[in-house]
Order: sequence, then C-alpha cells, then structure tokens
Amino acid sequence: MEKLIIEPTANSPLIVLDPEMRNFEFSGESRPENVRKFYLPVLEWLEAYTASQESLQDDQRTSGLQCQFNFEYFNSTSAKYILDIFKSLNALHLLGLDLKIKWLYEEDDEDMLEVGQEMSRMSKLTFEYIIS
Repeated sequence: MEKLIIEPTANSPLIVLDPEMRNFEFSGESRPENVRKFYLPVLEWLEAYTASQESLQDDQRTSGLQCQFNFEYFNSTSAKYILDIFKSLNALHLLGLDLKIKWLYEEDDEDMLEVGQEMSRMSKLTFEYIIS
C-alpha cells in the first residue's frame, strides 16, 4: 500500500502513515475548518490498510507498527475523529499486529496526558506516555 502523507498547516496536523517503514505519525495542532473532510481520507486509508492485513496469512502480516501521537492541541470535534483512528488501530491490534502507541505531551500539560489516558481507555489500547 502507498503511504499517506498530509502536510501540516497552521490548523491541521502532520500525518504520516507509512506501512513500509511501519510508522504512523500524527503531530501538531488539529483544528481544521472542516474536520470531517480532513480526517476522512485518513480513516479510509486505515480501513483499506486493515482490509489488506486481513487478507494476509498470520505470518505475512506486518510484524509491528510504531504509532506516535504528538498533538500540541486539538479541538473537541477533532477528538472524535482521533478516537476513530484509535478504533481503527484497535482493529489492526485484534488481527494480531503488535502496536506500539506513544502519546507525547509536554511536562506541564496534564490535560493532554489525561486525554491520552481517556483515549487509551476508550479504544482499549495500551499507550506509552512520553514527556516531550
């Protein structure tokens, strides 16, 4: 599958979904004018990637994925789509893919840590919390 790269803007994050390097990255601010339009291609890509992994034998699937989330800020509408991303990642996890999810936050940003903990709980995925 081709990688998906969405360059950041002042209102939208950098997104890199690179299956060859087994690296997914989300970083920056997420408050795009049309959140659904921004995140829909990401969710569609993840759905297609999951389908591609489902069609493989267990020993042919990607051995692991590094997923890094380094948001400086995201609005409440973005939060819903970010949770949908985690739900898509959980579908990969349920296929047996080893996911390493890193949630980065600034040392004095307790709110971002708590949001990460809540995302982890709701998506049923284990996060590693890293002070950036």
